[in-house]
Amino acid sequence: MDSSQVAIIGSGLIGRSWAMVFASGGFKVKLYDIAQQQLTSALENIRKQMKELEESGFLKGALSVEQQLALITVCTDLKAAVEGATFIQECTPENLELKRKIFGQLDLIVGDNVILSSSTSCLLPSKLFTGLKHVKQCIVSHPVNPPYFVPLVEIVPHPETDPSTTERTYALMKKIGQSPVKLNREIEGFVLNRLQYAVISEAWRLVGEGVISPTDLDLVMSDGLGMRYAFIGPLETMHLNAEGIANYCERYRESMRHVLSTFGPVPEFSGAIEQKINQAMSEKIPVVPKVLDARRQWRDDCLSGLAKLKTQMKSD
Repeated sequence: MDSSQVAIIGSGLIGRSWAMVFASGGFKVKLYDIAQQQLTSALENIRKQMKELEESGFLKGALSVEQQLALITVCTDLKAAVEGATFIQECTPENLELKRKIFGQLDLIVGDNVILSSSTSCLLPSKLFTGLKHVKQCIVSHPVNPPYFVPLVEIVPHPETDPSTTERTYALMKKIGQSPVKLNREIEGFVLNRLQYAVISEAWRLVGEGVISPTDLDLVMSDGLGMRYAFIGPLETMHLNAEGIANYCERYRESMRHVLSTFGPVPEFSGAIEQKINQAMSEKIPVVPKVLDARRQWRDDCLSGLAKLKTQMKSD
């Protein structure tokens, strides 16, 4: 068994990104899907992305494009795909029944030293893995889209996950250049989406109550909070905005509690407010495939530039 070999189950956007990340770290990657055409298309897409990244100076790792591409092979046979792999990353659509079916199949063919990991963004490990023979080897490794440019990975254990599985997964993610965080237990939405939904919820209420326009709301994040949070988190922000956390709480405890007490209920995310926000976003970025793809590419270019800047700043 080759410790530098991984298997990726599913060749969609997330599966392709994982394949690129592992290849950049020098790992042999077997990319599995049920249709050969899907895999052929995935390889073409990966090659195109890697070439563009090389040209722009954003290609990860010490290997060339051709060396990285040579590490990625494709397979339509699940057993052959996972043979020899010590880590398997599932990247199928966000459907509980489908994912449970995949892990049920994997459970029958893997050995006792293979980590079974899911990319799910919201399905709890207890719903995915309970009942599997190899449940101690199961874990969620939730990436942020797109994983190649945004390195965070949330590592979420099943209640029966062996601590060594968590530690091995954490070490592997560090080795391939990601930024793993360990959750001590499972929770709905994990951590990233709980924070994200809290922001979205208040953004929705503020626009719905006519406090601010949708476009100005986004500016508050992109040209305000987001610039700060790209480098330090909310807790360190508190620490630096006063003489430490204790001093911040002493100064702002009452005002924070007062403002938080004015927050409204969880929005329905429908109706007139949805129409208002949809209209504003569609005027800025028309819901046309070409336009959306171009904006996503611009977003990824920005993220790759930011990632490079952060790397440079850490090494200075």
